[in-house]
Amino acid sequence: MADVRLTGVTKRFGTTEVLKGIDLEIADGEFVVFVGPSGCGKSTLLRTIAGLEEASGGQIEIGGRTVNDLSPSDRGIAMVFQSYALYPHMSVYENMAFGLKLAKADKAEIDRRVRAAAETLNITDYLERKPKALSGGQRQRVAIGRAIVREPEVFLFDEPLSNLDAALRVRMRYEFASLHERLKTTMIYVTHDQVEAMTLADRIVVLNGGIIEQVGAPMELYERPRNLFVAEFIGSPKMNLIPGEIITATAKGATVKTAQGDTLKIAVDASAAKAGDAVTVGIRPEHLATGAKTGIKASVTFAETLGHATFAYAAYGDTALTLQLPGDVRPKTAEDLTLTVPADLAHLFDANGAAFDRL
Repeated sequence: MADVRLTGVTKRFGTTEVLKGIDLEIADGEFVVFVGPSGCGKSTLLRTIAGLEEASGGQIEIGGRTVNDLSPSDRGIAMVFQSYALYPHMSVYENMAFGLKLAKADKAEIDRRVRAAAETLNITDYLERKPKALSGGQRQRVAIGRAIVREPEVFLFDEPLSNLDAALRVRMRYEFASLHERLKTTMIYVTHDQVEAMTLADRIVVLNGGIIEQVGAPMELYERPRNLFVAEFIGSPKMNLIPGEIITATAKGATVKTAQGDTLKIAVDASAAKAGDAVTVGIRPEHLATGAKTGIKASVTFAETLGHATFAYAAYGDTALTLQLPGDVRPKTAEDLTLTVPADLAHLFDANGAAFDRL
């Protein structure tokens, strides 16, 4: 196992800078997930760590070694791609053993590693099958097994579940979590699916436009996003955002007047703000409360009943709101709701999108 340290890592394709000075430390045995919108640089960063892309600048260290000038095979990493990339004419055993054979490993050692990996992934019964006789989830296990047999210091996963259907993705999330628990190896995982990130990661790295917006534990990012980008990106459904302006601001809280004329109290340290400043109030869908006699007024435009929960979409002036309600609460289209924005659960962002510290 090994830690990974990135210092000022940049990557350019021609005149386009894709990674803009990435600084990141990943601890030995940690499971870190890179997330961000398409084009944010998360896969490029993973490939640069792997050595499949050459860093334009900065330093990459794995296990205390600078690896910038080392080939992928000498970096102590193993990578699992979105596509399984299995040889169709080879059995599962042969696919898993292929890399070790190329490295001229001892035959007995190859057999030991392949069978140990197969047992870890519960695919021992499939070792003599060809890939075409396997399901998508089984093929992905074989691809992971091919990485495990190399006994790498660091595993790199590039959107490994994106080709699977929804039910299999749920099952494979459990498999990845169990695998990390058993192997205790450093793992770096790229995904566009924030459910995967929230359920798998020790820490999440949120990337945007080639920079790191925030790094933290899943619930840290969910409960204390550093800025509007992270607040909107982490969480499904997305955080509700209500524009307004500061009426009063102190270290003990802020009073905000919304564009619709309502007054909201927000429990944040707003000592850096002043009356008249443009701000945005953020509130998670599950934190908007209904049933109070006073609050903001919104009109339901649509409701989705999912059994365990109901998602209601409502118009608050020109602002679209999403509410997460109990499954037995089923508001009707055009129904008027009175909504409470709890001061201690709301977020506040300045005109530049930076978050005020919650109390």
